[in-house]
Amino acid sequence: MKPFLVVVLALLMISCEKDQSQHDFTLKGYVKGLKKGTVYLQRQQDTIMVTLDSLEIQGNPNFELHSALDEAEVLFLTLDKNDNDEGTVVFFADKGTTEINSTLKNFNYDAKIKGSKQQEVLEEYLLMMSKFSDKNLELIQQSLEASKANDTTVSFEDNYNKLMKRKYLYTINFAVNHPDSEVSPYLAISEIPNTSTKFLEEIYNALTEEIKTSRYGLKLKELIAERKV
Repeated sequence: MKPFLVVVLALLMISCEKDQSQHDFTLKGYVKGLKKGTVYLQRQQDTIMVTLDSLEIQGNPNFELHSALDEAEVLFLTLDKNDNDEGTVVFFADKGTTEINSTLKNFNYDAKIKGSKQQEVLEEYLLMMSKFSDKNLELIQQSLEASKANDTTVSFEDNYNKLMKRKYLYTINFAVNHPDSEVSPYLAISEIPNTSTKFLEEIYNALTEEIKTSRYGLKLKELIAERKV
């Protein structure tokens, strides 16, 4: 009888170890005002969104989702409100726990994310991008006012092109100045994939060896190779 119990305990221990290995990433969330809906933890695979975990919400706005995660990557938290309305929060995940708190009314914009060091770097970049967006709105307003006043001295196109050039240069410099973060190659392939091969190579060459062999480091390498064909 004792040998049988030993075998059972051993199998249980192996099962627990497997469960823990499958859950090396945990997303804890809270959506104020959410009473009914479904939350999905997803990743983008080529052009398809793949669901890693999901949970139907029935009254409790707190939830917990899990997934295996080999390395740091961008994941998506999607909320289906059961009323033909969806919201998605994009975040940089890494092994361990990430917390996302938001509201039902403004799920995308009210999201507060606490977790990986990559997310902190990404938020630093996004803060500056919000300033570029504000400037773009100012240019549109100026253009509308100039049009009403028949003022031909204001060129929206020229100002817009200058703003985009500044945005691209900021992204390149940001990536080069964060060579030890997976965020750098991610920005290169997601924000400025159409920039010159020269700048993409500058970003790639600045990366540490560890980041070069990461998920996005390899994708950046592939992008550069394709551009050279």
